Order: sequence, then structure tokens, then C-alpha cells
Amino acid sequence: MKIDTDLPSSVTELEHVEIPMPDGTRLAARIWMPEVAQATPVPAILEYIPYRKNDKTLERDAARAPWLAARDYAYVRVDLRGTGESEGVMEDEYTEIELADGCDVIAWIAAQPWCDGGVGIVGISWGGFNGLQIAALRPPALKAVVTICSTDDRYADDIHYMGGVPLSEQLSWASLMFGINTLPPDPVHVGKRWREMWHQRLDESGLWLENWLAHQTRDAFWKHGSVCENWADIEVPVYAVSGWADGYCRAVFRLVENLRSPAKGIIGPWAHRYPHLGSPGPAIDWLSEETRWWDHWLKGRDTGIMDEPPLRLFLQDYAAPRSHYASRDGYWITEPAWPSPNVVRTSFGLGSDGSLGRDGPRRPSEALSLSSPLWVGVQGGKWCSYAHPGDQPSDQRRDDAGSLVFQTAPLEADLQMVGDARLLLRCHVDRPVAQIAARIINVAPDGAATRVSYGLLNLCHRDGHEDPAPLTAGEDITVEVSFKHIAQMFLAGHRLRLSISTSYFPIAWPAPEPVTLTVYPGESELILPICPESGRRVEDFPPPRAGTPLVISFHAPPQSEWRVTEDLDTGRITIDVRDHEGAATIESQQFFHSAEGLERYSILPPDPTSAEGEVTWVHEMSRNGWSVRTETHTHMTCDSSFYHIVAKLRAWEGDTLEREHDWAVSIPRQYS
Repeated sequence: MKIDTDLPSSVTELEHVEIPMPDGTRLAARIWMPEVAQATPVPAILEYIPYRKNDKTLERDAARAPWLAARDYAYVRVDLRGTGESEGVMEDEYTEIELADGCDVIAWIAAQPWCDGGVGIVGISWGGFNGLQIAALRPPALKAVVTICSTDDRYADDIHYMGGVPLSEQLSWASLMFGINTLPPDPVHVGKRWREMWHQRLDESGLWLENWLAHQTRDAFWKHGSVCENWADIEVPVYAVSGWADGYCRAVFRLVENLRSPAKGIIGPWAHRYPHLGSPGPAIDWLSEETRWWDHWLKGRDTGIMDEPPLRLFLQDYAAPRSHYASRDGYWITEPAWPSPNVVRTSFGLGSDGSLGRDGPRRPSEALSLSSPLWVGVQGGKWCSYAHPGDQPSDQRRDDAGSLVFQTAPLEADLQMVGDARLLLRCHVDRPVAQIAARIINVAPDGAATRVSYGLLNLCHRDGHEDPAPLTAGEDITVEVSFKHIAQMFLAGHRLRLSISTSYFPIAWPAPEPVTLTVYPGESELILPICPESGRRVEDFPPPRAGTPLVISFHAPPQSEWRVTEDLDTGRITIDVRDHEGAATIESQQFFHSAEGLERYSILPPDPTSAEGEVTWVHEMSRNGWSVRTETHTHMTCDSSFYHIVAKLRAWEGDTLEREHDWAVSIPRQYS
């Protein structure tokens, strides 16, 4: 990455500014702006997230925000109510009060003497979500949005459920936020009231996982904040960004397709990262691209950005299967719209002999049955990759050994797939609750199997996610499984494989009973988005740039580990994931912080009710004799009728145990 040390304008940084809300609560902000802004007001860019402006995101912000501020923007980083140095309590994600606060923050920014009245909102993940949600509320000063690694659909396309199937990522994410919610404000900025604010958070933030598992269908809880419920609510321009390894690439296509306001989309090879920090690479000069967007919509300059095609995609070349990639080979293409006129929906028929061919369904054919061993899915990685070792899918040959497999003959010519595949499957099962995992695999001549895309479906949700219904044993049904979008090259000589299984743990929490699935290949088809080569290749982005990095002294570097073990006596499979964010001192404020998460998922293959997940987070913070430590632990198990959660929270100031909370709850399974 190129470090720009010579910025075009001098920048002023305000470490702590308090923004009053109508109810008297004060939200904390860190603001970077050009020195000239007090005399010559500039547009503002808001990032509004819960990840603590003073420590957790400061390293990233320090290299990004001054770079934009030096180009005549005020960059305003605000901590949500109940996080960082902001007052109050955060009781869940994307609540009504969070979004109302966001509108009030935008109004406050627009009224400041250093702002010219125009505001944009940007964010990755949480900030990408609430940027869209706030835009749907139409605050008058909001002029444009950049949403990165986010979704328009909180039920069907987030970490909670996929195709109506509960995701283990829900436990992972709830546990991460459980830990963050225990952290205190910085006494340097809030003074002696830090302890009262901290205790309120510890006592009132609650157990989010319980709330999320209580809503297993697409009800009003999930419709709130899902902007896909009414696309017309968003009237401002939106630039949507994601990566193929990210969990949220599908939303980019839907936003470009459905928004009535101007919309652009870009998807690279990246995991859940800002594009200038993109991994797997190549990372790009995102800050310049983002500046072009803001210059167009906040300054009225003709940067040419809206003359370009609305969708730009990184077409990935074949890569041998690995659970972590430093970079991916490929090149950039554009699409003139979505759906694209360049994409031809092509039917591939399934054969009882395991064949997959471009001639549509074949009737009649012999039925095939399967009950997947519960170790299928262990090679699947995480629902959302963070570019950590182990969290992308590794070689699929073992998972495929427990699946129904259909594959083409070796391809005679290169084949490009751009967009979302669909599987229309005629089948029946022998249990009232069942799920399907379907994967598209790129099989190399040597047999190595790289997962390209996948989809999940809770068969009880076959007619929609609002009112699931149990299955009747032996009753034939036709279901549609939707896959994640992708742009992928399949080389001549490779095979394209479809793999179908009845489980996919740990990504998918298993159905309550072992299931036998019977498939009628001759009445089923895989519909692929084939894109003939049409000269749409465009130049690569320039390499990434950013501002001067924050000075940090690491006592222990960030480290991630992923381990899969199998007890050859019992057959129990265990997946251990370690995520150490590093132990470091921010030199400018002599502030030490450390965070380490340990996740464990395990299952005894004969018994889906043996599935377990547990996550522990340990956080430490200190400065000049002041110190806090918090530990959170969440353990999730199940039986055939209930999910069971046992959780605990411990918090110390120095050596004194300040808080100790415990939870034990059971939640009925709703056809899941």
C-alpha cells in the first residue's frame, strides 16, 4: 500500500466531541476536517458504528479519515448509543432508537459551521447496514451513501439465517458483540462518570442471541431495517461494495437491480474488508474511487463516475482449494445492468448416473437417496470470511464423499459464470424437518475440488420464510435452492460439479433428526448464469493508497488459527477457531488493549442433537494504573425440540470483580 504522507490540505483532528440527542443522551464523535473548514465549510462524511472510535477502529480510521479530510471533507466517526464514549445502552442491532439517533446526528452535522449542509454516510458491515436503513428514513441533509459488506435483507441474507436454516455464525456474532458490550468508556474523555456508564452497559445490554433465536421466521423483527421491504424508501444515490469471500455479495446485485435512485456496485475477490485493505488481493485504490463518488454527489463535480457501467466485478480464475488465499488471479469486467443482457440462463440436467449436462431435465430416471454424515461441511469454512487462515472452504473432496454428486464431462472450452445459480430439485424426505446444502464445485484435472458457490434451504421454508410448514414423509415436492452470486472462470479440461447434502455443519445448524433425502434427477435441473466472453474486460484499479498509519506497539501480534480434529474412537468432530486481535499500546494515548476470542463447534456424526457451539471472549484495557478485564462465555446446545443457551459475563476493575451475570434459557425450535 502506498502511504500518502504529503496530504493536499492540513487536517485538524478533534478526538472527542459530544453530540446531544433530543432525549439528552450524548453521543461521542471523533472528527477530522481540513483546517480551512471553519472559514470555508465543506461537506461531511459520517461513519456511525459501535466499534469504539478511541481504540478498536482507530488504527483503521487514522489511515483513512485524514486522507479524505485532506480532500476537503469533514470525516465524522460516531459511536452508537451505549458504545465507546457514547452514553446510554445498546440493546440490539439496528434498533429504532439507533436509526433515529443517526438521523439526529446527520442534522447536527449539517448545522455545524464547518459543514456546508451536505452529508454522506459510509460504513462497512454494521455501518453499511445502518447507512441504508437511515437513508430509507430520508433525513433531509443526507445526499449519498456508500455501503460496504452489508445487506438489504436482515432475515434472508445476514449472519442469522440462510434459506431459513439457522447459521452458527449467529452464535459467533452474538458472542463477539456480547464481549464488546462489556467494554467501558475511556475515563480520559468522560471523566469520573465512566464507571456508572460501564455498570449500566454490563447490567442492561442483555443476551442478544436469545432475542435472535426467538425469531426463526421472517417476522416484523427482521423486516424492520430490511430496506428490500420497500425499495422506494431510498431516494439518494447508493454505491454498494462487497467481495466474493464476503458473506454479503448478493446484496450488491439486488441494490443495483431494484433501487430507483442512482446505484453502482463493485465486487472484488475480498473477504469482509474495506477494498483498500482487501484480502484476498488484489486490494485497490478505494479511497480515490470513494472520493470520486463523494465529489460527484456532495460537491457537484463531474468526475465521470456515473458515466461508467453500474456494475464492476472481479472475474476470478481457477484457484486450487485452500482455506486461505493471499490473492486471487483474475480480471475486472463490467455489466451494463442487472440482470445483465450478457448472461444466459442455461439449464444443466441431472442424471441418475451422476452426470450433469447442458440439455435440461431428463425424464424419467432412477431416484437417488442420501443421508449425509454430519461431518459434511467441515471443509466449508465460515459463512463470512474475514481473510483469516481456515475461514474459506478447503478441498471439497471429503465433503463430497458424503453428498450426492453430479458433474459434467471435462469442459471442451472455458466457461464463465456470472451471477446467481438456481437448483430446481424434485425430491422427498422422511422427516418433518429437513435441510439441503447445495454446492457448485470447480474440479481440476487432478481431482482437486474448489467450492465456487453454495446455497442452503430449510425445506420447511419451501413456500417462503414467513409461515414454514412441516414436511410429509414421502410426499414429492419441488424446491428451489438459490446460490450466492459469483463471477468465476471454469477452464477447459475442468469439470463443473453439483454436490447436494442433507447437512452442512458448522455453517448450518443441523436439523433435529437424521434425514434421508430422495432426489429425482430426471425432474431436476441446475440453472447456471453463463456469460459468453464479450470484450467487457476493463483496466485494473490502481494499487491502494492511504494516510499515515497510527503508531502502535504490539506486545502480541494479531493471530488466527483454525483446527479440525476427529476423535477416531467416538467419531466426534471438533472445530476450534482462535481469533486474537493482538495486544497493543496506542502510543499517542498510552492506551493498552487486548482481545482474544475462542470458538469451538463440535458434533457426534450419528446424532444431530449432539451439536454444540461455544464462544469465549476476553478483553483487557489499561492506562496509567487504571485497568479493566471482561470475560464472556456463551454455550449453545440443542435437543429435538429446543435450543439451549448458557451464558455468563464477568467484569473486573483491577482485581475487583465488579459484575457477574448468568443466563440459562431454552427456546423452542420452529421447524428448524
